[in-house]
Formats: sequence, C-alpha cells, structure tokens
Amino acid sequence: MELRHLRYFVVVAEEGHFTRAAERLGMQQPPLSQQIRALEQELGFELFRRHPKGAALTAGGQVFLEEARAILLQLDMAVERAERASQGVEGALSIGFTSSAAAHHAIPALTRAYREQWPKVALEFCERNAAELTEAVAQGKLDIAFLRRPVSRPEGLTFHTLLEEEMLLVLPSGHAAIPRHAVGTRPAVPLLALRDERFILVRRSGAPGMYGNLIEACVQAGFVPHVAIEVERMLTNISLVAAGAGVSAVPASMQGLHAQSVVYCTIQDAPPTLAAPLTMMWRDDGQRPPVGHMVALARRMPAQAA
Repeated sequence: MELRHLRYFVVVAEEGHFTRAAERLGMQQPPLSQQIRALEQELGFELFRRHPKGAALTAGGQVFLEEARAILLQLDMAVERAERASQGVEGALSIGFTSSAAAHHAIPALTRAYREQWPKVALEFCERNAAELTEAVAQGKLDIAFLRRPVSRPEGLTFHTLLEEEMLLVLPSGHAAIPRHAVGTRPAVPLLALRDERFILVRRSGAPGMYGNLIEACVQAGFVPHVAIEVERMLTNISLVAAGAGVSAVPASMQGLHAQSVVYCTIQDAPPTLAAPLTMMWRDDGQRPPVGHMVALARRMPAQAA
C-alpha cells in the first residue's frame, strides 16, 4: 500500500464518483479504478459499492476513510514540522556557559533576541567550566557554549570572540591598598601592592588561560602570587573576597556583586594580555539551522554595544 492509494481513495470517497475524482486528481478514470481495485484486493474487502450514478462507501470503507484521513493529516503535519525544523523555525538548541560569561549582559541579551526571533526553538541551558564546555561541544553533547578564554582548541570547533573586557581586582572593603581618596570612584591599584596577599582564583584546569595570564602579570609586576584558594566558579571568588579570605580578579561585567563588602579596582599596571574575552564556541560540522541562526545573530552583535 502506498500513500497515493490513500489519497486516491479519499478523493473518490469525497466525490462519490470515479470520473469526477479522476478529473480532480488530474488523471484518467480507468487507471484510478484500477488503483482502487488493487487497494481493495490488498485490504481484502470492498471499499465502495459501485452503481450507475457513482460509488458509495461500504461499512468498511467508512471506517477506512476516517483512518486514511487521520494518516494523511498526520503526514502533512509531519512534513510541515520537518520543514520548519529544516529552516530552524522549530527544534532544540543546547547552550552551555561559564558563570563569568553568563554574568556579562551580552549573553542574556543575545538569548532574549534569539527567543524573540525563533520562539518555537526549545532552549536548554547548563553551566560548566571552560574545559568541561569544550569537551561537551566537541563530543556533540552541547550545540554552543559561551566562555571566556578558550582552554584548548580541538579540531572541528569554531571559536568567535564576541568582545574583550577589562579585568578588575576585587578587594575586601577597607583594604589597605585602596586609595583613601577613591571614595565614589573606581580606584586604581598596582598589582605589586598585593604581593603579600592570598589570591583566590578559578582552578587552572577550569580556566587555564585567565589563570596563567594573571600569574604572568603578577610576575611581570615583580612577585609570584600566593594562590591560597582555587574554586570551581568565578562567582565564588567574589563571595570569598567578601568574606575576607583573600583577593581576586574578575571581568569588569561582574562588578556589583557584594558591592557592600568588596571594592572593584582598576589594575594600574595591567598588561594587554590581562583581559577577559567573551568567546562563543560551536562545532564546524554543517550547522543545524538553530545553531546557524544563533551564530549569525552573535556575529551581528556589535562589540561596542555588548
């Protein structure tokens, strides 16, 4: 049995006449009659009672008409959904991010813009560190990820830098290195002023690039920092600084958290390498439409507005 047999049968049932049905289908009447006969032979019962004025459905034909219409409707809906999916109008998109990347307003703004343009695409989110995100995207477990500085660049992945932002020191309120005249403004503090401090950083395995760049900047400033605490998420850095456990450095977009307990300071002698990029990562393997739409939207996002 073929789908065309079902369509032929439905048209004949609706017209109640083989000749009119053939005209509607754009075919000759004899071949149509033959196709219906073949369908009846395959089913093992008659669908129509033929009479001089046309054809009437049998009891079996009436039931079969309901089922045939349901099958054809379901097929049409499946084709429509598949077409929408092929265009990226429907489907799913899995997105991963690090906590520090998600803290930048560009990520929720980009996600909101995507939802507005493609509301029927289901978005799934997860938070992991940069190393875990890279592995998940490479293995096809995630479609897209937003992170800071890439920890590695596996073959088959594409990386796009959305923007670069300043790194800020995070010090407990009242820290001796904060200039007294800096009330109401963002103070500037040299790294060397923190040579005796306990540093709180995201684990090197999770963010080796930013970790290594800060260490290198401190060495260039004249000291090797004492990394006293390593955490899994950058948000934890700020909480621990607020608790007086040490000092840290975070992207500028994270300033404002625990504002009553910490002070965000410009790094007075920051080298160019001590910056916080915001990077988008995806597989370069013939992108599914939902991925392609997100990539295109991100590429159109002006860095100065991010």
